[in-house]
Amino acid sequence: MSDDASVVPAGVRAAAEWTWRLLLIGLGIYVVGRVLGHFTEVVVPVVVALLLAALLGTPTRAIARVIPRGAAAGIIVIGTLAAIVGSLTIVGTQFSNGFDDIVDQVAQGITQIRTWINETFGITDSQFTTWFDNLRHAVQQNGNLASTATQAGVTATHFVAGLFITLFSLFFFLYDGERIWAWVVRLFPRRARDRVDSSGEIAWRQLTSFTHATVLVAAVDAIGIALGAAILRVPFVVAIALLVFIGAFVPVVGATISGIVAVLLALVAHGPLVALIMLGVIIAVQQIEAHVLQPFLLGRAVRVHPLAVILALAIGVIVAGIFGALIAVPFAACVNGVVHHLFEEPAEPTPDPSEEDTGALDPEPVPARDEVGEGGRRAERRTDG
Repeated sequence: MSDDASVVPAGVRAAAEWTWRLLLIGLGIYVVGRVLGHFTEVVVPVVVALLLAALLGTPTRAIARVIPRGAAAGIIVIGTLAAIVGSLTIVGTQFSNGFDDIVDQVAQGITQIRTWINETFGITDSQFTTWFDNLRHAVQQNGNLASTATQAGVTATHFVAGLFITLFSLFFFLYDGERIWAWVVRLFPRRARDRVDSSGEIAWRQLTSFTHATVLVAAVDAIGIALGAAILRVPFVVAIALLVFIGAFVPVVGATISGIVAVLLALVAHGPLVALIMLGVIIAVQQIEAHVLQPFLLGRAVRVHPLAVILALAIGVIVAGIFGALIAVPFAACVNGVVHHLFEEPAEPTPDPSEEDTGALDPEPVPARDEVGEGGRRAERRTDG
């Protein structure tokens, strides 16, 4: 009588083995995601700090050639905070100075829009009045001033705490990043450390390249759209530029969606014709970004297919909202690079089981630097880039 394994076709056995492995991997990812979801106030700032560290690692290393690394990291962190505060101050000042003018322009723009809709679609002023009254009544019925104020206070507290965690984490990522990564590598079994370290190095390179290229693309988007808004005399040009710059960190759709704010401001301030011209400016800038900047700046090292970008964004939004949209594409780029690296680099021979190290659960002391292997040495040599 033949063995049961020989009765089952090899293809079915392979499919079954891959199925239970993928199910276990999916279950592990789900459990980790659920656990991290309970600590979003910590996880989100740390991830943001990691993205900033990938972006700011190069200037930190440049300054560290002149002064101690701790001082260089401190200067970069303080400079980043100053840039954020300065940008918000400029936007707030512009908004405060132009508030009265924009109120008058909005009133005139709404009148023009109502006149155009009335002449085009035959909607009367009484219908407009009824709609606005219904909207105001719904807001009054559903809005609770006390709960809104309480929620605003809680949100502000979380924001301040998150900002502190981000800056604190950013400093240590810039100052002590190589030793943090070397410690992470030592948590794995000794035979896997080289591949873990090389995979982490590939992922970090992908992330660094992605953040650098994205900043340049975002700057071009912001300058192009803000220049068009300034020529068309759209109000709040600096605020538009800052919003577009931040939105451009969500590839494909971010700058376009944030640029719609400029179209709406142009519509209420100067009417439909200027709004259409502003929309044309946004489309032109996006075409330049999609066909010139992204292929040239991102290059083949971090290039992800547009379909993968859209799917990653959709999954990111579903899983983690705006934060998911922010990290979805760089995460996909890192995974893409690591997968290619692991499949292209042959695995090392499996050591004798009698000599196999149990890794993080090994009761032996943490190995010295010369015992970590080439992976550990690479991790300690590598800084933040």
